Amino acid sequence: MATPSKNVYFDEELGKDDTSGDGSQQKPYKTLLFAHIHHPPAPQDGPQYLTRKKEAGADQGSGVSEIHQEWAPATKTALKKAANLYEQHKKKQAKGDELAIREKQESEKRQHALEEAKKVQIQQDPQLPKAVKIRLNEKDPELIQLRSGKSDKDLDSSEGRGTRVRVTGRVHRLRTQKDVIFFTLQDGYGLLQCVLTGDLTRTYDAMTMTLETSLEVYGEMWEVPPKQHAPNDRELHADYFIVIGKAAGDKEAITTRVSPDADPQTLYDNRHLVLRGENASSVMKVRAALLRAFRQTYEEITPSCLEVTPPCMVQTQVEGGATLFAFDYYGQKAYLTQSSQLYLETCLPSLGNVFCVAPSFRAEKSQTRRHLSEYTHIEAELDFITFDDLLVHLELVMCRVIEIALANPQIAQQVRDLNPKFEVPERPFMRMKYADAIDWLIEHNIMNTEGAPHKFGDDIAEAAERKMTDIINRPIFLTHFPTEIKAFYMKKDLQDPRVTESVDCLMPGVGEIVGGSMRMDDYDELMEAYKRVEIDPTPYYWYTDQRKYGTSPHGGYGLGLERFLAWMCGRFTVKDCSLYPRFTDRCTP
Repeated sequence: MATPSKNVYFDEELGKDDTSGDGSQQKPYKTLLFAHIHHPPAPQDGPQYLTRKKEAGADQGSGVSEIHQEWAPATKTALKKAANLYEQHKKKQAKGDELAIREKQESEKRQHALEEAKKVQIQQDPQLPKAVKIRLNEKDPELIQLRSGKSDKDLDSSEGRGTRVRVTGRVHRLRTQKDVIFFTLQDGYGLLQCVLTGDLTRTYDAMTMTLETSLEVYGEMWEVPPKQHAPNDRELHADYFIVIGKAAGDKEAITTRVSPDADPQTLYDNRHLVLRGENASSVMKVRAALLRAFRQTYEEITPSCLEVTPPCMVQTQVEGGATLFAFDYYGQKAYLTQSSQLYLETCLPSLGNVFCVAPSFRAEKSQTRRHLSEYTHIEAELDFITFDDLLVHLELVMCRVIEIALANPQIAQQVRDLNPKFEVPERPFMRMKYADAIDWLIEHNIMNTEGAPHKFGDDIAEAAERKMTDIINRPIFLTHFPTEIKAFYMKKDLQDPRVTESVDCLMPGVGEIVGGSMRMDDYDELMEAYKRVEIDPTPYYWYTDQRKYGTSPHGGYGLGLERFLAWMCGRFTVKDCSLYPRFTDRCTP
């Protein structure tokens, strides 16, 4: 007598395809496929699959309720569809099982190889010449001789030996081939490709090598074989190496922590690792070159500018109280400086023209790509000048800084790699008055932030300013801004008191990178300016005194290093031009 088939229940409305279901009437599955998986069909005495669906029916009250039909066998169409899906599931599961077995075998094979590798011990050959310690950028031919020649075996040759060297660095790139391991070391000074062959490739350290592992490598310097490429067309054929610090791998590998497609916040969280990348480190090296170039330029121009170091903790404002970072200073209210300009002005009588390279801080909750809460501010003040003198000085300084930086071949190459389209600006820069810029924006149908045509008195927004600069596609000195939208200390134009003798230098792709002006040199005019913007002049006594004790026509400017760097290196945001950027809600790491 045949055994009665088992009933398996599924309910698409109330069932569950998880461990809480068991296929009974009380705990039905949700889908017929899930029922097949856990209670497979069979040619004889297989399970019977029963289902039900909701239907509307009247209850004993006045409303309408939903009741369930009686359990009924699944339709032939549903069974056929479920059978096809079940076959696909079995094939997929079989593939998965096969893959798991293969992966297990590979893992066991790998583990066995690693255990064998632990038995391989390498030692330095005392017969080899003593190794010379070098940095990876060392190219002096008096110190480094490259071996040349070709061989079909072990990359060796009997033609003249190269210098045996000892280098240290971290694995920047890694490539493993049969019986050969290529890796590129990085030490912050340069890159050097290294080659492991023979027993060196069979050691445990070689077989488990990971990116960023720090090594000491000994070996002979070679020319790169024909049609092959490596940094500086040379490579080190290792005869011995030591692991100094093994870097994490697998899920903790640096390429997992800072993958190219990671979201920006993850990259900022791991900025310490991002800085190890070629692009980020190149930007930092160009930044350092620019700082050196600015200092050299200020020293060599006539008249020269003396570097001074103003305080960062202040009790006055320069650019408006809304963007001040306030803190308690021994019971007194103080701020992080917005600009060192006021202090630089006090230096003019005794020190002559001056400049500083110092951090400035803006508590401006701006999320644009060109704003930072802390940035490096290059500021200068010049004595006994006219507004035109100021513009000529700015052109000279910026162009000379670029010239000095690009005179270094390494920096020039890094700029080309980062920004192939960069072109050294030509002097003179285009001059455009604010009023003419308003007319230009109207003519080109570029609206203000309210969606209306620009009008005189508007503070031209970043987007409109950048669009204008990109269309014109050359550096612009935008001058003579209205008094109402500029800082209180800016000198008015004697020919048109509505505007100030002020300038913003705009660069394509970035927008404003420099802001400057002539400063008020009349005591009464400055006192009236304090009153106009409702600033108590009392804390500014030391600044106001400059107008009481031998005033003079003077002016100055502030240049944002990160913006200058973003323009030169073609970076989308200034955040990529700061070692550890600080901006709204970001103060780590």
